[in-house]
Amino acid sequence: MKIIFFLIATSLLLALGFLAAFFWAVRNGQYEDEYTPSVRILLDEPTKAIADNQPTINDNQPLTTTNQL
Repeated sequence: MKIIFFLIATSLLLALGFLAAFFWAVRNGQYEDEYTPSVRILLDEPTKAIADNQPTINDNQPLTTTNQL
């Protein structure tokens, strides 16, 4: 019976910790910008070639690779 009281108390403390973290995040503005993440995928970003032999993507040229069949 003692273990049930221990588990209930532990779960309540854990839930209160998560609730406090949620209120802290809301108070510090973590949930203010709801629009930008949904359109971020639509915005163009400059591409970088990781190495010389990696495929590069350019708006004016097709995809080129060094390994051709």
